[in-house]
Amino acid sequence: MTTLNERIKPIVMPKWGLSMSEGKVTGWLKQPGATVNLGDDLLEVETDKITNVVEAGETGVLRRVLGEPGTVYPVKALIAVLAEPDVPDSDIDAFIAGYAVPAADGEEDGADAGPRYEFAETAAGTIRYAKRGDGATTVLLVHGFGGDLDNWLFTIDALAEGATVYALDLPGHGQSAKTLPDPTLTGLSKAVRDFMDAVGIEAAHLVGHSMGGAVSMRTALDAPERVVSLSLICSAGLGREINQDYIAGFIDATSRRDLKPVLETLFADAGLVSRQMTDDLLKYKRLDGVDGALRAIASSMFENGEQTALLGEAVGAAKVPTLVVWGAEDRVIPAAHATALGSAARVEVVPKAGHMVQMEAAGTVNTLLKDHVTKNA
Repeated sequence: MTTLNERIKPIVMPKWGLSMSEGKVTGWLKQPGATVNLGDDLLEVETDKITNVVEAGETGVLRRVLGEPGTVYPVKALIAVLAEPDVPDSDIDAFIAGYAVPAADGEEDGADAGPRYEFAETAAGTIRYAKRGDGATTVLLVHGFGGDLDNWLFTIDALAEGATVYALDLPGHGQSAKTLPDPTLTGLSKAVRDFMDAVGIEAAHLVGHSMGGAVSMRTALDAPERVVSLSLICSAGLGREINQDYIAGFIDATSRRDLKPVLETLFADAGLVSRQMTDDLLKYKRLDGVDGALRAIASSMFENGEQTALLGEAVGAAKVPTLVVWGAEDRVIPAAHATALGSAARVEVVPKAGHMVQMEAAGTVNTLLKDHVTKNA
């Protein structure tokens, strides 16, 4: 028998990534009284990293909207209520009045009991990483050129439902060591394997974005016993073409005015590039060793405005279970590269999304990734 509490479903401020503690409601895309289906866009939320859409994880009628546009709410705060039409308003009122913010696993008194990030000492130097979940299946997220583990802030928790998920900062990136003894694709792949050794990962499903896709493919070719499956998101390594203006612009930018239009290239919706995102990347670029690391990687992998490593044929022949996901409006690497593996991969091109498709269409991409990992576990 369904209880009343099961018929009233809370919508709360989501937690995207390990560092998010609050979010601002910027606008509702559904109005009170609207029927809500699974996956519907409900509202937009702005964080210190990015603005994104909250998708419905439940079905019902939007009976009450509590989150006011322009207002900042802590993670897990009640911002709306779903219920069927026959649930009395008085019961909705009682539910709201008695709602208590649930504590998350590993939290005490609303504060994180453990560190948000961890560090591993590896043969490639100090590597920052995040770890979520404790399932038997292991997933490793590998970011792209100039990125860091926060590129997965909409991905890591979603995949951690039933799996153990790691996201790392590659050498030269984020808060990992900036020294790069070998800035080649082979060197970065070796760094990934060194990290796996350091934290005790025997084998994992590798999910790579952009340059991280090429690193993941190289890892599958050099150490096939370490890679259970591949998920390639707007991946390098599948064709010659790359937007050299983006690569050069990212490396050379020294001010907010220089960097912001470069970052807008990453998204179909340029409005997703926030001031905080731009400032965070400027701080990273000003760290000692970063400029040299980025230039060394670009010289090795994107010489003369082209990608130097084409791995599709070899990966297809290796018969690694592979998913390819692309944003149809990618302006960094052409979406036409998605078909490079032919019938050796499942290919999904996501409309109205750009190079950062895992951020712009997080719900769609997460569903594809979970399905691929589950089928190949």
